[in-house]
Amino acid sequence: MYYVLWMPSALSDLHGIEKYIAEDSDYYAKKFVDEAFKATDRLSTFPKSGRMVPEFGIETIREVIYNSYRIIYELNEDSVNVVAVIHGKQQLPDTILE
Repeated sequence: MYYVLWMPSALSDLHGIEKYIAEDSDYYAKKFVDEAFKATDRLSTFPKSGRMVPEFGIETIREVIYNSYRIIYELNEDSVNVVAVIHGKQQLPDTILE
C-alpha cells in the first residue's frame, strides 16, 4: 500500500483552478477539487495505473487524466507524490519536479 501525498505545488495548482471555477460556480469549484482528490485515490493500491508522462519518458513520473487536467505524480518506494495539476493544453514547466 502506498501513501498518496499532495505536495504544496500541486495543492497550489488545485487552489488556483478552484478559484478560477468559483468565479462562475462555487458548487462546481468544490466538486472539481473533490473529484481531483478522488481521481488519485486508486494510486494507493495501483500506483502505476497512471501513464508515464510522455515529455519525460521516466517510469516513475506518471499522470492521471481528470477532465481536461493532468495530475502529475512521482512514484517513490512507498509513496505517490502528486506534484502538479496542469491543464492539458498547457506546456509542462521544466521546473515541475523541483
